[in-house]
Amino acid sequence: MIAGRRQAGLGFIFITLFLDVLGIGIVVPILALLVEETYGGGVDDAAFVYGWMVAVYCLMQFLCAPLLGSLSDQIGRRPVILYALFGAGLDYFLLAWAPTLAWFFVGRVIAGTTGANLSAATAYIADVSPPEKRAANFGLIGAAFGLGFIVGPAIGGLLGQYSLRLPFIVAGVITLSNWIYGVFVLPESLAPQNRRKFSWAAANPLRSLRGLGRSPQILGMAVGLLLLNLALYVYQSVWVLYTGYRYGWGPGQVGISLVVVGVTAAFVQGYLGRKLLPKWGERKAMLIGLTVMVVEMIGFGLADNGAVIYALIILGSIGGLAGPAMQGLMSRSVGDDEQGWLQGAITSLTSLAGIIAPPLLTAIFGFYISDRMSVPVPGAPFFFSAVLMAAAAVVALRVAQPEKG
Repeated sequence: MIAGRRQAGLGFIFITLFLDVLGIGIVVPILALLVEETYGGGVDDAAFVYGWMVAVYCLMQFLCAPLLGSLSDQIGRRPVILYALFGAGLDYFLLAWAPTLAWFFVGRVIAGTTGANLSAATAYIADVSPPEKRAANFGLIGAAFGLGFIVGPAIGGLLGQYSLRLPFIVAGVITLSNWIYGVFVLPESLAPQNRRKFSWAAANPLRSLRGLGRSPQILGMAVGLLLLNLALYVYQSVWVLYTGYRYGWGPGQVGISLVVVGVTAAFVQGYLGRKLLPKWGERKAMLIGLTVMVVEMIGFGLADNGAVIYALIILGSIGGLAGPAMQGLMSRSVGDDEQGWLQGAITSLTSLAGIIAPPLLTAIFGFYISDRMSVPVPGAPFFFSAVLMAAAAVVALRVAQPEKG
């Protein structure tokens, strides 16, 4: 009976995350292009503005993730997830009719606030997963993101060819449908005995990050995750601009490439990872994943035609094991009554990376394609990300203890 409830809970949260990410995936192929159209100027100038827009979103996630994670430790995961989904749905309609860049920034503030509910969603997974299966089940998050990006970017790329505003309307409808779905079918996962009183001090994002220093293993893994997430923001920051500049891709072609990313990520994290993580162990999976991603980033930076990009996406998909493995190692280090706090802190790390990385990576991209360079190097952000991933592997492996055979 308990196992059945666990599987049901995982199914509910997987579908919720999938529908949520579907709405996000719809706007990915067109947001950077819409900023470029609204702002005017060259690609290098638009890249700078877009980078700060992503950073604002992540700043709000950083501030709100520990608040929502700690709040979910007291009142439960379900209400936090549902309220955030409702706000996200309304925000898409605001973005659909935003007349100026200032309104886009307002929309990203709201989106970042509601997007912080990922901490409650990951805590939900921790609630219904036994410790030895948490790393594999955290892979469901990647699978939901992957499946969402299979359908979402394809729809966004198709609709974006007709109007860069239309995908926001569709995303709003889908997200509010997700909210209605959750109201009726999403059960609560947090047992009464595992709840704890909400504290504003505990919800302080800086305090939640300080808590990561309680042990060398958690701190080392946290630093590794921060470096990994800094590197991974290269996709959100420059993918659309890079492929458009170097290969002449429009919304439709960008959408197709993200569909391939979604298919491979869903297969690796939703199926293959659940087979390989228990077999390899979290430490080995982390090392293999990070190594593969370093090779993938260098390949992206060097690829001189779009066909090579697809081969690299397929090769690099195995790198998706690294994040769940690192989360699993960290999750084992805290009690059942602190999973909400830990996942909130991890989400804050991701958001902190998002505050730093997009302006930095878009600035690198803009500089290396500008007239200031005698020979443009559009792949520079990917080379930089490869260095960050290599550093993440070094730091994390110093503290990750080999599993006992």
